[in-house]
Amino acid sequence: MKKYGLILLFTIAIPMIAYEQNTAKGQHHQKTVSTQKQQKMDTSKITDAMVKGAIEALQAGNKTWYTYFTESPIMTDDGNIVDFKSFFSNALGKELFLSIDRVENNGKDIYGNFKAGQWGTFPVFFKFHKNAEGKFERLDIGQAK
Repeated sequence: MKKYGLILLFTIAIPMIAYEQNTAKGQHHQKTVSTQKQQKMDTSKITDAMVKGAIEALQAGNKTWYTYFTESPIMTDDGNIVDFKSFFSNALGKELFLSIDRVENNGKDIYGNFKAGQWGTFPVFFKFHKNAEGKFERLDIGQAK
C-alpha cells in the first residue's frame, strides 16, 4: 500500500513542479518584455529630422547610426577629442538615452538622462553639427550640468 501511495504522490507532485517552473518562465518572459518596452523612449521632442533619425538608430543599437555622419566626423567627449568610430563601436547597442529632457539649437542639441554602460546613468548632452550637405561633421557629447 505504501508503494501505491508513493506512486500517487509522485504522479501529483511532478506535474505541479512542472507547472510552477512553466509559470516562473512565463513571469520571466513578461519581465523581459516589460523591460524592452521601457527602453522605448519618446523622441517626439527632437525637432530636427536628421538628429531624430540618428538618436532613434542609437537607441536601437542600429549601425544606420553611422550613415548620418560624414566619413570622418570630429567628436569630443567632455571636451576631449576622441575617435568617433572607435567610440561607437564600443557604445552602440550598449549605451542609450533614458529620457530626452531638453532640446535646443533648432533641434541639434539634445539633453537627457543617459545610460552609459559601466559608467552608470547621468545627464548628458549631444550636440550635432551639420555640414553643407546635411550630414553631421561633428558630435560633441559630455556630462550635462
